[in-house]
Amino acid sequence: MGDHWFVIAVGFLAQAFFSARILVQWIVSERARRVLSPSIFWVLSLAGAYLLCLYGWMRNDFAIVLGQFVSYYIYIWNLKVKGIMRHLPSLMKVLLLATPVLLLVFVSGHAAELDRRFLHNSEIPLPLLLFGSAGQLIFTLRFVYQWYYSYRKGESHLPAGFWILSLVGAAAIVTYGIVRHDIVLIAGQSFGVVAYSRNLFLLSLARRGKGRADTTGTGIRHT
Repeated sequence: MGDHWFVIAVGFLAQAFFSARILVQWIVSERARRVLSPSIFWVLSLAGAYLLCLYGWMRNDFAIVLGQFVSYYIYIWNLKVKGIMRHLPSLMKVLLLATPVLLLVFVSGHAAELDRRFLHNSEIPLPLLLFGSAGQLIFTLRFVYQWYYSYRKGESHLPAGFWILSLVGAAAIVTYGIVRHDIVLIAGQSFGVVAYSRNLFLLSLARRGKGRADTTGTGIRHT
């Protein structure tokens, strides 16, 4: 029973970091009346990813581990673009960069055991596992899209496609969490749905404002 509550505590702490990143981003964007990508968003993302990956590992839940593994280096890239990485101690930077590599090395040496533990888990039927993994992939692909968009722009952005993928992925993860009776996933993603919708609304307002400013139809904005 003690182990169960420890696992739940780790999961909720991870979701607390993720919820905090959305809350801070939401507040900053509301004040600016436009969608922003603050540095703290990516710091909290990396902390949450560490803990949620640990939670998924202790829950024997491949879908959760997969989702965090894919987006990990994108968080780091955004921190580098924001100038945060260069201020970190060298040992911490090495640890952050090496963690996924060390995990892959461990996995390669225990492939049979991990296949039984994660992919043939009697508590998670294969169709449910595939559905949960698909939801996590959609949710994670938002960061792949965000990285590609930001890379082309040369700075960190959170575009509309990011929030659309967030909504779709969150809905799938909440459904997966309901079937799995996973209160951590349900609570964490339910809060996010509200913030994702609000960011899409702010982006819509910004586009309408830009359209009104372009009164000539030539792309020239009047002030």
